[in-house]
Amino acid sequence: MVVNCDSLEQVREKIDGLDRQIVGLIAERGAYVSQAARFKKDSDAVRAPQRVEQVIGKVRTLADELGANPDVTESVYRAMIAAFIEQELAEHKTLAK
Repeated sequence: MVVNCDSLEQVREKIDGLDRQIVGLIAERGAYVSQAARFKKDSDAVRAPQRVEQVIGKVRTLADELGANPDVTESVYRAMIAAFIEQELAEHKTLAK
């Protein structure tokens, strides 16, 4: 992907716009994570290491296809997935009561 800005201010404006979109998508993903907790039987199902690796493989491929750095993408996804697993574990615990 080629981008071309004329100033640092323009770069920052573009990044701010992307951050708004990214945070919106994280919120949407989080809503689905909350839904997933209802369908899982126990904390092992929430952690789902095989599913985590499946997602990581998928996003690394997407990164290659879309011109993103696969290592950066993997790092971001691993951090995001770990945080969502904690969220889902908390929700799953609440639902189990």
